[in-house]
Order: sequence, then structure tokens, then C-alpha cells
Amino acid sequence: MKRIWLISIVLFLMSLPLFADDSIHTEEITYTVDGQKLVGLLAYDQSTMAKRPGVLVVHEWQGINDYAKKRAVDLAKEGYVAFALDMYGDGKEIPRSEAGAKSRSVGSDFTLIEKRFNAALAILNKNKYTDSRNTAAIGYCFGGGVVLNMARLGTEIKGVVGFHSSLNTGLTAEKGDIKTRILAIQGDKDPVAPPERQTAFRNEMNASGADYNYIIYENVEAHNFTNPAGSSYYEKEAEMAWDSMLEFFDSIF
Repeated sequence: MKRIWLISIVLFLMSLPLFADDSIHTEEITYTVDGQKLVGLLAYDQSTMAKRPGVLVVHEWQGINDYAKKRAVDLAKEGYVAFALDMYGDGKEIPRSEAGAKSRSVGSDFTLIEKRFNAALAILNKNKYTDSRNTAAIGYCFGGGVVLNMARLGTEIKGVVGFHSSLNTGLTAEKGDIKTRILAIQGDKDPVAPPERQTAFRNEMNASGADYNYIIYENVEAHNFTNPAGSSYYEKEAEMAWDSMLEFFDSIF
């Protein structure tokens, strides 16, 4: 009887909505770029009719996943309209065995990145609650590289935040290219962004005249340190990073 009861509880919990909060509205939005179907998640607090800043969320290397969607909901709870975009297609998370090749293929196609990012931005701005004069983007790992590249490509949104980003992507900003403010947050022992790459990134930002802030957390030996479902979660640093993002948003909006 005890085993049956426990299974019943598990099944009940599995049947609950992923993001249970009566005030937060979420909806999947399907859109198309150059014939490729993309599926993102829009989130906002429906208890207020006020316009508010909008934030795009760009996923990790396995594609749009529960973590990217959760962050969109978290941003909605903070008072933003958020849209977790789909950079790969079909709204699917892909296996780790395919993620490396996919992230390299998409991440190096700067024209494709710009088209898919801007299509998602148009959806975000179209929402009746979004203040389209005040928008930003955040990204994790692969997604951090995407938002940094959008800064290099001259996006004119108010700011971008990269969490443990792919820093050096083959696209280098020249003087005057970057028109948005940047916050980059890294672990000091990130195996994907070792010290020489972090130095190269800062040198690039300085040479380009970018308005940027760079935060390094000491003794963080993992790459993806903010995702509780990841292999190496640093809770304290993850919370500090989120708070730093909120402070950054307060300064740009």
C-alpha cells in the first residue's frame, strides 16, 4: 500500500503545471524564419495592465529547455515580459551527443543568429504589455555567446547579459560596433572560457569601446554553474549572478 500511495503522489505532482503561479501567464508561440518552425515561450504577470520592459532568454547548447522557460517565468515574476526563444528549431531540446555539432553550426552562422534573434525580438515587442523602448536579452552558455554576438552585430536593445558565455566565437567587434550595454558573468576556472579567452574578450571589449561590466567568481571550476539541473551547480554564485542581472536591468531601464 505504501508503494502505491507514493506512486500516486508522484503521478499527481507530474500532472501539475510546470510553472504553477496564477498571476503568471505563459503561452507557447510558434513562428517561422526562412521556412524553419521555431517555438518559444512567452511569460508575463497578468495581474497588472502596465507596460514593462521586455527580456529575451536564449537557451543553452541543447536547445530550448525547461531551464530557459523557467528563467522566462522568473523574469515575469520580477516584472518583465519575457520570451524564451528557440534558436535551433521545432521547440525541442536535443541530446547532448548532438549538441556540440549543433551549437557550433548555429553559433557560427551569424546571419542566421541575427534573423532568429530579431524574429523573437519582434514577437516580444508585439506583446501589448511590452515597452518596446526598453528591451534586453540574457543567455546561458551557448545563449550567452548569442547575446554577446548580437551586441557585436550592433543590436540596439538596451542591454545584454551573458551567463558563463561562449566568449570567443570568431566574431570580433571593432570600434563603434557595440551599441548596447553588456554584462558578462563568468567563473574564474571555467574550462570552456579559460583565462586567456577571458583576457581576449576583455581586450576586445576595451578596444571596441564597449560599455561593459565583467564579473568573475573565484573558485568556480565548472562551466554551467547557474543551472540546478546541470552537472555542477554553484548555488551562491548562481543567486549572486541573478541579483547582478537585476541590478543591471535597474540601471539600463
